[in-house]
Amino acid sequence: MTPPRPTAAPDRASEPESKPWDHTDCEGSIHCPPRCPRFVDETGTAMLVRSYGPDDYDALVAMYGEFDPTQRAQGLPPQTPARLESWLETVLEEGTHFVADLDGRIVGHAFYTPVDHEEPELAVFVHQAFHDRGIGTELCKHVIAFAADGGHDALVLDVEKHNRAAVHVYQTLGFEPVDRRGREMHMRLPLSDPIAMRVRRPPAANV
Repeated sequence: MTPPRPTAAPDRASEPESKPWDHTDCEGSIHCPPRCPRFVDETGTAMLVRSYGPDDYDALVAMYGEFDPTQRAQGLPPQTPARLESWLETVLEEGTHFVADLDGRIVGHAFYTPVDHEEPELAVFVHQAFHDRGIGTELCKHVIAFAADGGHDALVLDVEKHNRAAVHVYQTLGFEPVDRRGREMHMRLPLSDPIAMRVRRPPAANV
């Protein structure tokens, strides 16, 4: 079943552009999510990296509709609208999802799935116009924080060996190769790793 869509898209043309905020003094509270949603990328642009909600569906489809086919990995995301919607229907039902929200426009999407597995799989996608800004790394940190908070043992992923940029990001986050077959590398991050604690610290603790 396709997630419900909002009845009308908000008019954001008249809204002011996001400005970076300073949350370095934030010490968090018991009400905070496992990782702070406020994020300033490497260009100084402020956005939210937060949990996905049903009202995000159309914006998520729009991001994937603009996805550069040359940036696809392992056949994902699917290229045709029908296959894309079928894929999203499955992963949205089975996984825990996060989006990078720039004034209502989704520019990145990450998730782990299935949620009932001790070692779910991580996947992350960032719109090509927003590469090299740290967004993919921040999305991965949210996946790690929430998966650790949810009691999972580890995260795993598959990445194409020639995708050196992605491999470097995953290794920086603590993932290690556990299997190499053909063009792909299987990587694993135990959630007992210190990074699982670091990504859940409030901003003030990371200054």
